[in-house]
Amino acid sequence: MTTIIGIDTSSYRLGVSVSKDGVVIAEYSTMLKKNHALRLMPTVERVLNDVEIKPSDLDGVAVAKGPGSYTGVRMAVTTAKTLAWSLNLPLIAVSTLEVMAQVGRYINGLVVPLIDARRGTVFSAVYQSKSTGSLEEVLEESHITLTALLDKLRTQNQTILFVGEDVALHSEKIETELGHLAQFAQKSLPSARAGALCALAQEKKPVDNIHGFTPDYHRLPEAEVNWQHEQQQRNES
Repeated sequence: MTTIIGIDTSSYRLGVSVSKDGVVIAEYSTMLKKNHALRLMPTVERVLNDVEIKPSDLDGVAVAKGPGSYTGVRMAVTTAKTLAWSLNLPLIAVSTLEVMAQVGRYINGLVVPLIDARRGTVFSAVYQSKSTGSLEEVLEESHITLTALLDKLRTQNQTILFVGEDVALHSEKIETELGHLAQFAQKSLPSARAGALCALAQEKKPVDNIHGFTPDYHRLPEAEVNWQHEQQQRNES
């Protein structure tokens, strides 16, 4: 595929990018606590207009498929599916955590993207950096307690780079548990870039069924968890 648009609203960050022949030619990103629903499509239109590319010129649509904000992930996936279906284009889904991890692909050690999932839990995965600048997943992404994640990392005798806006929420515990092994990506570096999403999409296969594709939430939304809990209590009473 030559011309791809990438969409990511899996966090407060809204990102849209366009790559052509493997080169990112446009990238727009904001980190604002605003309604992505009102801003996403106007941003898509603006980015395409800036590089003078029509929707009909696109060869594929890439999307960050989660995990992350339930509402944000759903919005990006729904928008990407609509674009892909209406334009008869392939849809390429990429893990939000894998996109985040690209910040550390040139370090010598492990890269751990981290998204806070409340109540002492996180969405995370572990990647080993390679001399080629690529990353290999060595611990698959999951919804896990921070304590359990750090237990898995404690035996590693190499630098461990934590990336993500939510790392600051847990940095004290991470430093206490891992000591000098723990490193933190600079706050000035965006933890998830839409440009990285487009680059990764070049290496992925499109989803088989656009209509049937669903985001990777890695857990039920809180409202559904509460509903199931209420149903269980009723059944037990």
